[in-house]
Amino acid sequence: MSISEQIILSETTPEDRSMAIREALRNAIIDRRLAPGTKLSEAEVGSLFDVSRTVARAALQMLTFEGLVKTERNRGAFVSNPSPDEARQIFASRRLIEPGIVAAALERITLEDIEQFRRQLQEEERYMTERGPAARRAEIKASGDFHLMLASVAGNSILQRFMDELIARSSLVIALYGRSGVSSCGHSEHFAILDALKDGNGERAAALMLHHIDHIEADLDLQEKQGLGLKDALAIG
Repeated sequence: MSISEQIILSETTPEDRSMAIREALRNAIIDRRLAPGTKLSEAEVGSLFDVSRTVARAALQMLTFEGLVKTERNRGAFVSNPSPDEARQIFASRRLIEPGIVAAALERITLEDIEQFRRQLQEEERYMTERGPAARRAEIKASGDFHLMLASVAGNSILQRFMDELIARSSLVIALYGRSGVSSCGHSEHFAILDALKDGNGERAAALMLHHIDHIEADLDLQEKQGLGLKDALAIG
C-alpha cells in the first residue's frame, strides 16, 4: 500500500479524505513534482486515492480556490501555470501583508519562539549546502516555512490562512521563474529579520522584510517571452 493510500484510508469522513488528497496534491505542486499545466482528472485522482469522483472533485475545488489549480470549462482541472503578471501580484500582496505580520509577531514573540526560528534556519542552511532538484525543492519549502512561522507567531488566524496561500503560490512561482541556483529567499536576510525582532526593533524588522521580498522578486525572470515558430525552434532551413 502506498503512502498516499495509507493517508486516505486512515481518514473517515469524505471531508477528511478530500482534505488529505488536497494536502498530498498541494505538496506535489509546490515541490514541482507535478509540473505546471499537468492535467488533474477527477477520475484519475479518485482512482489513485481509491475515493469517489465526488471526493476527488472537492479536493480539486479546494486547490482551485487557493490558486494552485485552474479549472477550464469542458477541459477539466490543471496545475496552475502562473503568468509573470500573476507572479508580480503575488509579491505585491506580500508587501502589503507581511510588514503587518512582523508588527504583530513583535508583540507576541517569546524566547522559545526565537529558538524555534533558529532551529528552522539551521535546517534551511543545511539544504543550501546540498545540490540537486530535491535539495532545491526542500530549500524553497524551508524558506517559505520561515514566513509561515512568523504568521503563526503573529496569532491572527485569518492572516495565517492568507499567508498559507501566498507562500504556496510564491513557492510555485520561485520554482518556475527563479534564476539562481539557490533559493533567493535570502537566508542571511531571515537571520537579520529575526535579530531585529529579538531586539524589539519593529521598524527595522518591517523594513528588512520589504527589502527581503524585493530581493526574492528581483531574482525571478519575469520578462514576457515571445515563443518561436516551429521552423525557428527546430532550426530548420
